[in-house]
Amino acid sequence: MPSINERREGNTGKGTGGHRQRCPVGVIVPLQDPTPFSPFLPDDWRDALKRLASDGHTVVELAITDPQRVDLCAVERTLEESGLQLASLTTGQAAAKEGLSLSTTDESVRAKTVERIVDHMKLAERHGAVVIIGSLRGADGDTGLLAGSLRHCARAVPTVPLALEPLNRYESRLVNTVEGALALLDKVAEDNAGLLFDTFHANIEERSLQAAIRAAGDRLFHVHIADSNRWPPGYGHLRFDEVWTSLAEVGYARSLILECLPRPRPEGVPRAAESLREELQRRCESKG
Repeated sequence: MPSINERREGNTGKGTGGHRQRCPVGVIVPLQDPTPFSPFLPDDWRDALKRLASDGHTVVELAITDPQRVDLCAVERTLEESGLQLASLTTGQAAAKEGLSLSTTDESVRAKTVERIVDHMKLAERHGAVVIIGSLRGADGDTGLLAGSLRHCARAVPTVPLALEPLNRYESRLVNTVEGALALLDKVAEDNAGLLFDTFHANIEERSLQAAIRAAGDRLFHVHIADSNRWPPGYGHLRFDEVWTSLAEVGYARSLILECLPRPRPEGVPRAAESLREELQRRCESKG
């Protein structure tokens, strides 16, 4: 079984001819509940995966509220048939729908949330995927309890990377910056606990996106991409060339997932992913 270090570097996807892609680009597909950050609806997830594969994508992030209510055999069969690699699982829909939280003082809710994350991790383990901790950390709560919950999850399935996502202050009062995430991860003290860098949230909270990426270093397990207005890259004011440079400097080679609003048109997100994939490929070729 791959070590956690191998899994950090894994899931880079394969392009034409089976060659590994550095930082393959994907989008989010929901399986159970709608998400505003995908152009696809849950009932259409099979067709969505097939379409993404036919458009040349190699990786995908699945939004799953409760893995226990998913036909995992159907999911794995469709992934295999499409040739898509499961890069990551986003988990936050259960926060709003069920009130789950890793930082609440309600012990029963906290235990249920830990159990839910562990279910995600068991699914992720079969694919070498990352499990994201975003909204399930809680909008408010106790950071000590959050650290303890994350430690419990990390130890339950130590081969699966957990990526704590700093969220902007309007979505959570807990862990808004890379600095705050690193401090909390020091308390968790598990090798498979790292962080997710989201350019939209970082644009609100960080003084410098470049400095934040460099600070994350080898604890950076996953990346979400959106412009300053949460539209696809190119519709806001972020300088993504600086982001790509900083990611290369820290040796990041995992997936880049577009978590952005499907604006100005729903089909714009997959097309933006294609354009980004082509841009990154040109950058790699220009550097030899």
